[in-house]
Amino acid sequence: MTESIEILIIPGDGIGSEIVAVAEQVVKRVAAREGIELSLEHALLGGIAIDTCGTPLPVETLEKARNARALLLGAVGGPKWDDLPTLERPERGLLGLRSELELFANLRPAILFEPLAAASSLKAELVADLDILIVRELTGGIYFGEPRGITVVDNERVGVNSYVYKEHEIDRIARVAFDLARKRGRRLCSVDKANVLEVTQLWREVVTEVGRDYGDVQLSHMYVDNAGMQLVRAPKQFDVLVTGNMFGDILSDVAAMLTGSLGMLPSASLDREGRGLFEPVHGTAPDIAGQDLANPLATILSVAMMFRYSLDAPGAADTIEKAVHAVLDAGYRTADIYVSTVPETRRVGTREMGDLVLDRLEAGP
Repeated sequence: MTESIEILIIPGDGIGSEIVAVAEQVVKRVAAREGIELSLEHALLGGIAIDTCGTPLPVETLEKARNARALLLGAVGGPKWDDLPTLERPERGLLGLRSELELFANLRPAILFEPLAAASSLKAELVADLDILIVRELTGGIYFGEPRGITVVDNERVGVNSYVYKEHEIDRIARVAFDLARKRGRRLCSVDKANVLEVTQLWREVVTEVGRDYGDVQLSHMYVDNAGMQLVRAPKQFDVLVTGNMFGDILSDVAAMLTGSLGMLPSASLDREGRGLFEPVHGTAPDIAGQDLANPLATILSVAMMFRYSLDAPGAADTIEKAVHAVLDAGYRTADIYVSTVPETRRVGTREMGDLVLDRLEAGP
């Protein structure tokens, strides 16, 4: 008898419960279709965990996460918890989970589905056939560096965050990026601020050294301010980008608008063994929570990444991505990707968009 694979479902806050409920149905449908035996558990994280358990990362959640092969997350945070001390906010639960599980490699694809060209803020010719992969180091850098905090010095408040990277942290994320570039267009752009920051001077040196082991991959370097400009000027010049935690956070959100909406961007955060946390790039959107308005497609596409990277089922991943493309091609749009001037499109809600994807999965190729 085949042992079932443990998957941890974490809805989180805001629209998280809505989009994850839809994505969970996709997980079950595709697993049944592919004959993959899964065991689904559920857990709290973020603001709802603070309200329920008094902490953004309950011990029970962390224990379940350590036993799971993959985690599917909605989103965490919201204005309700903004007045809490920084280390007690919902986002610290997510950062803690990433750190405790050593999920150091964050993969953020920016792919423009052809039917959504009109939803992009850029001209169609600039983003047509766009396919970029941003590889972000996730467990180091300024988000985790010490010392940090707000203190009083000479009778005034001083805020401190430390931008720290160790050589081995840069080496391992660089190798992930080079390996992925080998499977794509064999072009890797490393993004830093080496003209100003010593830590990114080290970043550039280590990435260059690792590049000597990948002679078949073309390596280039770019300052982060220029990279932001180039993403909106000529995004198709990029294939794979690799960068640190903060720069990757910013650039991946810039890349989101090339695709039409944050609601279309999935992500994967992986450890050395392929265990991963899969989540949409967008936030909790508390202003539309509970209104059946959220776009579930980024979460559904995160499920596709889960099957590809943690469950070693690329065929299942392809099936999900094709189903999403078919639904978009048929003209269905949630509010964030709906353009009233585009003919033969219809605006739908969260649940209906999920049902349309499920129907396409049921129909098969």
